[in-house]
Amino acid sequence: MTNRVPMYLEEQFYQSEAKEWIEVTNPATNDVIAEVPCSTESEIDRAIHYAKQTFSTWKNVPVPERARLMLNYQHLLKENHDQIAEVLSFETGKTIADAKGDVWRGIEVVEQAANIASMMMGETVENVASEIDCYSYIQPLGVCCGITPFNFPAMIPLWMFPMAIASGNTFVLKPSEQVPLTAVRLVELFYLAGAPEGVLQLVHGGKSQVDQLLMDKRVRTVSFVGSVPVGQYIYQQGTKNLKRVQAFAGAKNHMVIMPDANKEQVINNLVGSSVGAAGQRCMAISVAVFVGDTKEWIPDLKAAMEKVQPGAWNDDNAGYGPLISQQAKRRVLGFIERGKKEGANCILDGSDCVVEGYPKGNWVGPTLFTGVNTDMSIYNEEIFGPVLVTLEVDTLDEAIELVNNNPYGNGTSIFTACGAAARKYQHQIEVGQVGINVPVPVPLPFFSFTGWKGSFYGDLHAYGKQAVRFYTETKTVTSRWFDEDIPTGPNMTIHLR
Repeated sequence: MTNRVPMYLEEQFYQSEAKEWIEVTNPATNDVIAEVPCSTESEIDRAIHYAKQTFSTWKNVPVPERARLMLNYQHLLKENHDQIAEVLSFETGKTIADAKGDVWRGIEVVEQAANIASMMMGETVENVASEIDCYSYIQPLGVCCGITPFNFPAMIPLWMFPMAIASGNTFVLKPSEQVPLTAVRLVELFYLAGAPEGVLQLVHGGKSQVDQLLMDKRVRTVSFVGSVPVGQYIYQQGTKNLKRVQAFAGAKNHMVIMPDANKEQVINNLVGSSVGAAGQRCMAISVAVFVGDTKEWIPDLKAAMEKVQPGAWNDDNAGYGPLISQQAKRRVLGFIERGKKEGANCILDGSDCVVEGYPKGNWVGPTLFTGVNTDMSIYNEEIFGPVLVTLEVDTLDEAIELVNNNPYGNGTSIFTACGAAARKYQHQIEVGQVGINVPVPVPLPFFSFTGWKGSFYGDLHAYGKQAVRFYTETKTVTSRWFDEDIPTGPNMTIHLR
């Protein structure tokens, strides 16, 4: 009998009474590995009710006790790090190295949640009027909800519920129905760490279940990460029902390459950031903008991409894993064909990729387009696959204008040895997270994730400018996100945002 994925309802793991179940498949084989329920209306109502009931006591638990829970939790996550990564690889198809990175980035957020006391401090002003003092307190809201995607089944849930619960809220987690097994393990370890019963509820399903969460008045806030259409829908429906909503949506991230950049560094970083994780991440570089003579590097880029091949999770030689589903593969292949029909030059085509021993896997090889313009669908739409498109401009000003005209604003990078060019780019670019000689400018947990424009819908900084910058005067910056040191010039600015 196929494994049926449990919910965590009220005070225990629970087998749903759902009439509808969704098959969970291994992307490398398309074998069915589990079935996940579409939780019933009654089950979701019970989950919200119990979270609401638990909130009345949990909010009064001293902040240091909540912090100690997170210390216990991060300890268990570290002890079970490799085992969680194997579960994650099994259901997502990610290579084991990629899966371990997914888990570790989530653990870092839990560590930050253990520091919650310093973030819960209010403000005081003495004598705002004669013999009158004013105080403000930071207080929890109530029941929070998280709707998470398939591509980071450990990191993104751990972005959400540890911080919310450490702040005194309770939480209802609805993970992607494509990858529910990692979430089950995260919840199991959370209660093994000593969490009071009821602070975290786990439900499953699709749109109907999400709609119920969005409409229920007891749910005060909603966090979402996913595609643009769904992000817009979550934001519209959530705010319509008077909830706080933060919805992180799609991206079309550009890397700008200046003629004074280190060629080898550019190519190595561009390959990894474009096809790594099969391109299934919102911070992937999907557009390379070659400035001036750097267009002559494209043949070398093609040669480097040809060396990267997908493979199974336990293949040490695999550059990345399969796409999440057959539907996702069809979508990516459709974009590749549209790009050709629109007149772009597909100088490296991964459409017919085959991985030995896995004939039914959702494989797409590295794909590279040249001759792309801004009217083409492969430039304007998020492909979410191992596909890189290139554009060529003459000047940095043209590159900045190109990036700023794009409707998305999640992340961008510039590679240059010129401090003036780096500073110009960081101050004029209209993107939330900027990397200087860093291809994927992912923020560390003690900073917020700040997508701009069409990459974020929310009540805080939806279109505002927010940036955090790191500076170095050394010649090398070591990044935990990459396998090798990142060479830089003296006084270069390094953005990890």
